[in-house]
Amino acid sequence: MNRCCPLANVHIVLSHTTHPGNIGATARAMKTMGLSTLCLVNPKSFPNNEANVRASNARDILEQASVVSSLEEALHDTVLAIAMTARTRDLSNRILDARQAAKVLLEHASNAPVALIFGRESSGLTTAEISKCQLTVHIPTNPDYSSLNLAAAVQIMAYELRMALTETTLIAPQQPAYQLANFHEVELFYHHLEQAMIDSGFLDPRQPKRLMQRLRRMFARTQLEKEEVNILRGILSALEKHRST
Repeated sequence: MNRCCPLANVHIVLSHTTHPGNIGATARAMKTMGLSTLCLVNPKSFPNNEANVRASNARDILEQASVVSSLEEALHDTVLAIAMTARTRDLSNRILDARQAAKVLLEHASNAPVALIFGRESSGLTTAEISKCQLTVHIPTNPDYSSLNLAAAVQIMAYELRMALTETTLIAPQQPAYQLANFHEVELFYHHLEQAMIDSGFLDPRQPKRLMQRLRRMFARTQLEKEEVNILRGILSALEKHRST
């Protein structure tokens, strides 16, 4: 974690990128605006010479990029994840525009890592991937031609982050009175909650419908704190213990 500059705590995450050139172009877009942390989830081809060529003088970002096998791994230590989406989804989280999302990201990045996630070039993020985020961001485009290149979308968001940074008086950030739970801690709570509901008979794993998706959306609106997660898991554990006696 870096408390000196919020941009250092903003992780750009590309999920299942197909074209290596887009990875290189993303690195270039990031470096021009002062972003440096790139994470790739199961890229089709990386490292790749085309990525190096498109990165131009931003190859250092490619060299430092982390490559992981799952979105969970990419988000492990983050306290906020915002999903980039081009279309409205069922049971979607709160939707922000690019300017709003940049301000929210920087606010949290002053004290902890955050993530901005981009999906596949052809289909974007899956519903399951979006459900692991607290917020979504949409860039309004021409309704007659809404196709926005992946690296172009990254450039727009990187620009908004840069502008949000320059518009903010950067004094030494104050440690908040509370500490947000990170992605891993919240995911452990979701797994605990799901198992407790199955054990109690409230949730039928054969016909789960969209119960967990609805619960994820509900808790995403609260920005769970570490202490709150501990309380919730303590309640679940107590109920499980009481049920077994």
